[in-house]
Amino acid sequence: MRVTNASTYRNFTTAVNNVHLKLNKSMDKISSGEQYENAAANPLAYYEGKVIDNQYLDTINKKNLLKDVQNRIYQQELGIRNIQTRLSEAKNNVQYANTATTTDTALDTTKSALLQKMHEMVNSLNTQYQNFYVYGGNDVSTPPFSLSADGSTLTYSHTFPGESNATVFKMELKEDSNNPGSYKYELLSGNDPSGNPLGTEKQLVEAMSEQGRIDIGYGTISDRQTLLDTYTGGMNVLTGITSDAILTWNGTTDSQGKGVMDYLSEGPLALVGRSVQAIGKYLDDVNGGGNADKAAMSKVLSQTITDMSVSEHSLSSFYSDLGNKYRLIDNLDERLGDLKISLETQYKDKLGADPYASIMEMYNNNYAYNAALQVGSKLMSSSLFDFMA
Repeated sequence: MRVTNASTYRNFTTAVNNVHLKLNKSMDKISSGEQYENAAANPLAYYEGKVIDNQYLDTINKKNLLKDVQNRIYQQELGIRNIQTRLSEAKNNVQYANTATTTDTALDTTKSALLQKMHEMVNSLNTQYQNFYVYGGNDVSTPPFSLSADGSTLTYSHTFPGESNATVFKMELKEDSNNPGSYKYELLSGNDPSGNPLGTEKQLVEAMSEQGRIDIGYGTISDRQTLLDTYTGGMNVLTGITSDAILTWNGTTDSQGKGVMDYLSEGPLALVGRSVQAIGKYLDDVNGGGNADKAAMSKVLSQTITDMSVSEHSLSSFYSDLGNKYRLIDNLDERLGDLKISLETQYKDKLGADPYASIMEMYNNNYAYNAALQVGSKLMSSSLFDFMA
């Protein structure tokens, strides 16, 4: 009798554990929504589901990345729009300064207003998004631009990939002594405040050619040029030269023999700076008792107004390009959203458990388990013999 009871207990315990295991599996099926818990249950469906899993994760990652890229491009758009607005305002100031009735006092006020607009342009090029600089290219941690108080010296700092220290470029806007009335940026040589050599024109071209092409569901990963470029360098904006264009250059010049300083001297910052210096030169002659030539100043300002219209068009091209990228990302986000829903449907068809059948299965297993426990409570009632050796 003792042997029979022990055997019955063991068999009953095994049976109850099996029923409990089935109950746990049916509950897991409801919580996970998966029909199969391993490849052995249905190898073909299981591995097809793994392929869908990978596609789904890739879609989710791209959708999450899209928002970050879209916000970065939006900040770039805002910066260029601010520069374009400041340039338009500066053109109005220059037109006012170029009128015959403008007094010397009004000219001095206009000069200060133009200088302020130069600093506002540089501030726009130092725009940050999530603690990184949107016009820094590959370098997101170094403040890219600074401008001297008089607006004559532009400093550009850039840390190249693999380097720990920023390379500093100093560019000075001044009148050409051989061509009065002509103003151009000159790339300075020497050392920066830390004693390191200043950047060269070759390095500047290298910085302006940096691109940030990423796979966000647009283009083909095997063809880099088809991927979306998310970088817009500050020097590219000031010169009007895209990274794609500068990659076609022969060294430090384009097919026309023009270099970065040539294009920078025709850019929005240089045009406003040219006006500041032309007005300043005239006022210095007036205050110093020299030969103040208002006609010479007017000639510079007239040409500057024309050049500003050209520069406005160049900025519009950058702004339009960023707008197209922003709309493209919007379309990508919508397409990836549709793909996400499609993959979810495919996954349910391949590996998804029928929720109604799963719930019924869980209830059946739960009833069986509870019934087994009730049987056990009657079957395994203790007696004196259970405690005898």
